[in-house]
Amino acid sequence: MTWSIVAKDAKSGRFAVAVTTCAFGVGARVPFGCGGVGAIATQSFVNPFIGVDGLRLLQEGRSAKEALAIVTAGDPGAGLRQAHMIDRDGKTAVFTGKDCVDWCGSKAAKLVSVAGNMLSGPAVVADTLACYLDNAALDFDDRLITALEAGERAGGDKRGRQSAAIRIWGEESFPMIDIRVDDHPDPLIELRRLWRVAHQRYVPFQAAGPSRLLPGGVLDRKELDRRCSAYAAEWNARHPEAKLA
Repeated sequence: MTWSIVAKDAKSGRFAVAVTTCAFGVGARVPFGCGGVGAIATQSFVNPFIGVDGLRLLQEGRSAKEALAIVTAGDPGAGLRQAHMIDRDGKTAVFTGKDCVDWCGSKAAKLVSVAGNMLSGPAVVADTLACYLDNAALDFDDRLITALEAGERAGGDKRGRQSAAIRIWGEESFPMIDIRVDDHPDPLIELRRLWRVAHQRYVPFQAAGPSRLLPGGVLDRKELDRRCSAYAAEWNARHPEAKLA
């Protein structure tokens, strides 16, 4: 009932999960990740422990292949699970249980994996991956959303549409971008709208927050406003088609 992308951006080293489905609140349970460690999507009768325990194994230095094998081997409901992950080296691994509903499957390329179940057909995954690979010049978040939109045009979830999410991790353990559409008749259109809104203030504001290198973050309100305004002006100049009215 879901398809998703897990990826590592070659330019920035950031990790991401982008996902959409015909179910409520997909962003609350499918995506897991950590800066400098990797990212995981757990779907189809979601088992969040695949995300929690898988991320711990990646943090310990296990490869995606090793971590995924361990977390699925200990799951009594593995036949109904689908999960894929990417590790710090950009290597991917995928598991699709034998009882997942057709169409189900996956495709991967360098630094990216796409997987889905209960889809209208294999073109959903194939077109999502092809679009992602064809749009390397886009900003990472834009590239991920654009790829999901291509999968939607190919048929998407065969039951319909309800929610979508994108989470991106930079250098920290918490996400630098976390945008969720929990319940909407056209969640990818709404995700695209929220993406535009986020780049007006949310993204630069989060970037100025506490980090390991600057524990207090930027605390001067005037400086925060200056940074947010400068960021939005530069971003809008690079994305004239996305600028809010």
